[in-house]
Amino acid sequence: MTGLALVLTILFGLLKILISCLPSDSVKWIIGKYEMHAKLNAENTVVTYEDKRIEGEEANQIIDTFNNGIFLEQYYIFPGNEQMFLHPENGVTPLVIDTKKGKKDVKLFLFSYSDHVDVVKQYKKKTISYSLRSAKLQERSMPLTAEIV
Repeated sequence: MTGLALVLTILFGLLKILISCLPSDSVKWIIGKYEMHAKLNAENTVVTYEDKRIEGEEANQIIDTFNNGIFLEQYYIFPGNEQMFLHPENGVTPLVIDTKKGKKDVKLFLFSYSDHVDVVKQYKKKTISYSLRSAKLQERSMPLTAEIV
């Protein structure tokens, strides 16, 4: 019995040392798998607004400002309420970003307001919503909402 306890203690100690000494690349990979606000790559990303594709420098600026955005909070979406987040009542037209994360296709809807940006992320059959702060994306909300009114 004490031999079993000794072996388990040694294995637990080795596991603890292994986990606490992981290389930086391994830690980044593990964190990246569960990251909600992942960075976008401009090479495999398509940005559209009102079904018109945005290309060139403007698309790169949108991607960069999205990547530099500060995560504020996550919103919980109850099953069946996804459409309330995808089509809000205030009628703001979203920027739509189609990208790939690994082998998965991810669709992001960016709803810009004067004080924050709401992001609705769809991949597989999941929908996640969160808000972030990005000054340049928030500035885009002024002309967009002015056109709607």
